[in-house]
Formats: sequence, C-alpha cells, structure tokens
Amino acid sequence: MKLDRFYPIFDSVEWLERMLPLGVKLAQLRIKDMPEPDLRHAVTEARAICQKYDTTLILNDYWRSAIDAGCDWVHLGQEDLDDADIPAIRRAGIRLGISTHDHDELERALRLTPDYVALGPVYPTKLKKMKWHQQGLEKLSEWKGLIGQTPLVAIGGMTVERAQGALDAGADIVSVVTDITWNDDPEARVKAWLEATR
Repeated sequence: MKLDRFYPIFDSVEWLERMLPLGVKLAQLRIKDMPEPDLRHAVTEARAICQKYDTTLILNDYWRSAIDAGCDWVHLGQEDLDDADIPAIRRAGIRLGISTHDHDELERALRLTPDYVALGPVYPTKLKKMKWHQQGLEKLSEWKGLIGQTPLVAIGGMTVERAQGALDAGADIVSVVTDITWNDDPEARVKAWLEATR
C-alpha cells in the first residue's frame, strides 16, 4: 500500500469531517487523554469518515482501540513501544508507523520492521516541548540512506513552503499539524498542501 505524500494530523473527528472532503487521502487521529468509551466512539466515527472519503486512517498511540475497531494503521512513539503488544498488532493485520529522533531509536524501530519511520522534529516545533532540537534536512537524507525502501515521514515544524525541501532531502511523506490547525484559513492551507505534494 502506497501512502499519500501529504500526512496531516488532527486531534478530533470534527477536523476529519472538515478536511477530508477537500481531498486528504492520509490522516492521523491523535487524541490525548480521552475516556475509553468516548475514545472508542471517536475511533469508530473516524474510521467511518475515512472509509467514506477513501482516506487511510492512522490511529496514534491507542493500539488496543485500533485492534478493536479494525483499523489498518497505528502510529507509536518510542514511549508507546514500551508497553505495546507488537505481535498482537501484527496478528490483527495492522500496519505500524514509528517515531524516531536518534540512532538508538531508529535501531529499535527497525528491529520491529515498521511500515514507515518518522523523523522529527525536522524544524523547531511549536506543538510540544522536546529534548531533541531540530534535526534538519541532512538528517532526513541520512535516515533515508539507513532505512532504504521503508517510507520516511518528515515531521516537526513543517509548512507548505518547507515541504519540497523535505521531499528533496529524502522524505517520502510530509506530516503536518499546526500549519493547518493553527492557520486562519485551514481549508485554504490544506488545498495549498495538496497542490504542493501532488
């Protein structure tokens, strides 16, 4: 399965409902701190919306919910890997994306044969405080050399204007959060992203 090059991350089903009709074909649902029954409902809704628009849904963190809802993809950070049941995820036929920031994390990720590897933050990010400073485009090129055919996702501080540079440096996919959700006109920004990555 080939993933789209434009990979927005949204923190609610409402965002999916709003943005998928514009032509988004790959999206992550990243919800933090939601009670289990509400989460289950949100994942089921998100899956239905993504099916309606023929969009690949990647669920962040909640691998048990991904299994229960019959999701196709889950994304795990390094901390999530500590208690994730990778064999159970694989038995459920779920594909796996993994965040990496340094060589040790990349080695750990590659041992799990992920379906994509994410590197970030490529640029300084406004979304969360991280112990890693910006990785830069050179590191994207290095990572691509190390992971070969495995798709590489560039994330962190990505904007429409920076997208081509990340793709030229070796990223197969560019992931974005605040450049859309913090934008005064998110719909126009998504259209600009689609134009820049297709």
